[in-house]
Amino acid sequence: MIETGGVEWMRASSGVWHTGGMYGKERIKGFQLWVAMPPALELAEPNSQYLNASDFHFAGSARVIAGEYDGVKSIVESPQGMTYLDVRLKAGERWIYQPPKGHDVAWIGSHRGMVATPERVSTGEVVVFEEGDQAIQFEALTDAGFVLGSAVKHPYDLVTGHYSVHTNAEALRIGENNIAEIGRRLHNQGVLRRPGR
Repeated sequence: MIETGGVEWMRASSGVWHTGGMYGKERIKGFQLWVAMPPALELAEPNSQYLNASDFHFAGSARVIAGEYDGVKSIVESPQGMTYLDVRLKAGERWIYQPPKGHDVAWIGSHRGMVATPERVSTGEVVVFEEGDQAIQFEALTDAGFVLGSAVKHPYDLVTGHYSVHTNAEALRIGENNIAEIGRRLHNQGVLRRPGR
């Protein structure tokens, strides 16, 4: 169970079988961030962290979910070279994000209200900024909330499969074979039914 504001950080790496559901009667909002792993981690043992809202701290208006920002470091075991923030601004508030040194890609996903960057971004929209390490200015036109990610650009080509992303075709083959093997084991243990039954 993940409480409001909590985080599940899963490094799927060599493969996991992940099922989950939403429980309760209240409407909830959740975000999934998929991160391409460097070669040293893409086939490593899977690892998960289940963290409460109280495990995360703010740097001004930004709650630091992964990485480090403005002296606040997350306990999420994310790869080096990335920052992921949950930003909340009141109407009329201005905020400037200065990406950490070396971060040359950034984006936001708006989940509440409207913010200008200088273009207007509304609830449900995702904006990818031009590559570079320049500061990004925000002005909340209403009470606003958005997630912001910045990172060192992934230096590898991405090879995608049905449910995996890897840096080369061989790593993808190994990862997808591992996932299929996990599925067979779970089926043989009676945890999974055959499809269509």
